[in-house]
Amino acid sequence: MEKILIIDFGGQYNQLIARRVRECNVYCEVKPWTTPLAELRAMDPIGIIFTGGPNSVYLDSSPRVDQSIFTWGIPILGICYGCQLMAHALGGEVTPAQDNSAREYGKTLTYYDTSCKLFRGLPSEGVSWMSHGDYMAKVPEGFILTAHSDACPNVAIADEARGFYGVQFHPEVNHTQGGVDMIRSFLCEVCHAKGDWTMGDYKNIAIAQLREKIGQGKVLLALSGGVDSSVAAALLAEAVGPQLTCVFVDHGLMRLNEGDEVEEAFSKWDLNFVRVDAESRFLLKLAGVDEPERKRKIIGEEFIRVFEEEARKVGAVDFLAQGTIYPDVIESGAGEAAVIKSHHNVGGLPDYVDFKEIVEPLRMLFKDEVRQLGRELGLPEYLVSRQPFPGPGLAIRIIGDITKEKADRLRQADYIFREEMDRAGEDKRLNQYFAVLTNTRSVGVMGDGRTYDYTLALRAVTTSDFMTADWARIPYDLLDKVSGRIVNEVKGINRIVYDITSKPPATIEWE
Repeated sequence: MEKILIIDFGGQYNQLIARRVRECNVYCEVKPWTTPLAELRAMDPIGIIFTGGPNSVYLDSSPRVDQSIFTWGIPILGICYGCQLMAHALGGEVTPAQDNSAREYGKTLTYYDTSCKLFRGLPSEGVSWMSHGDYMAKVPEGFILTAHSDACPNVAIADEARGFYGVQFHPEVNHTQGGVDMIRSFLCEVCHAKGDWTMGDYKNIAIAQLREKIGQGKVLLALSGGVDSSVAAALLAEAVGPQLTCVFVDHGLMRLNEGDEVEEAFSKWDLNFVRVDAESRFLLKLAGVDEPERKRKIIGEEFIRVFEEEARKVGAVDFLAQGTIYPDVIESGAGEAAVIKSHHNVGGLPDYVDFKEIVEPLRMLFKDEVRQLGRELGLPEYLVSRQPFPGPGLAIRIIGDITKEKADRLRQADYIFREEMDRAGEDKRLNQYFAVLTNTRSVGVMGDGRTYDYTLALRAVTTSDFMTADWARIPYDLLDKVSGRIVNEVKGINRIVYDITSKPPATIEWE
């Protein structure tokens, strides 16, 4: 199978590079820059992409690669830091930009040499997305300049004889006009990829890998009923069948009626399904805790403890399986990347886990790819298209400390919001919408009397990958209807606000 290796240097857009490569129907894997060259060689890639990163290549503490990677004989594309790393390693000179003359951030008009394979067939100028404070003062021997901007003469370089290309901008982000075409050109014109990889291929490979790893062992899957864990369940069922036990932990922080709906949905499957009523133990552990990271870590550890108890009942369970996906890994801090928030199934895991190994068959997939895989596995569309619901549940949609009373209040309000959105047909247009119970109380008036109750926030977004998202423009009349129903039907809420912040700078969830 054709494969591109993406060497991760900790840049903020690195996950998008993998997405863009796969959108071109070429399989790729992301490896940290610390991966030994022998291990990279053993993967037999047809090309390599160096990602961006926050460091300066001329500092001794900055990430490096084994110099012999440049004599391997396969094409390399360097993006931002990756471009500067290539230039620095091959005899060029990278320095801090002087007097802001060559520093560039954001949308920048860029001029391309369209005789270069990377830019062939594209307009000779267009907007690119820049994010660099360093500058290639000297280009390595054998390279030519292939793009420039008004501020910077060295925006892109190429040594086409060796298949080495470097760009200071980020072709993987949507702001770069023709960026995906540039990546496709590298893959197809330089690396000669056929572009015939499909999610069906991924399914077959994943099933074979799971069978090899698990062997005759038993697997316990942490099943939430959401898209990710449901697809993981179907994949594992296909791979190891009766060796799989799915455990659904009802921690008392699910949406209205959700526990019963999950049990009903999976009762139709030919697999071992166990539902654990753990509301009291989770709420007891979370009592008085208002800090988001502590909530996530408490929930992550308690999940593991429940799974360990259930595993002992099953007997001799070797593997714990989770529906972890790539955005979970990125936001929890991977390699050089910053921790945005610890997902309960990644950064929220305790130090000790009483299983031989944790199995995460979806770890390198984005949300839309998980949905595609679900369809390949024959899952019903209502399950595949379901909106994401975080593993910690309503715990991270209740700002401040958590009580059963607050959870019940939020359950009712969230149900009304989702019900009205579905009735209005917004479920076909939007990717996620939910309610958040804030910790803010304010004065209101109901029935000629004073109230001092909670503020509820509504959140709705459009997104393709859940790594970036735009706030949804919901009709005012619909918001008015939702607001009226909630304040009239849900005790303890007297004010409704709507979140109009995109991701970034916010995250989709509030905590």
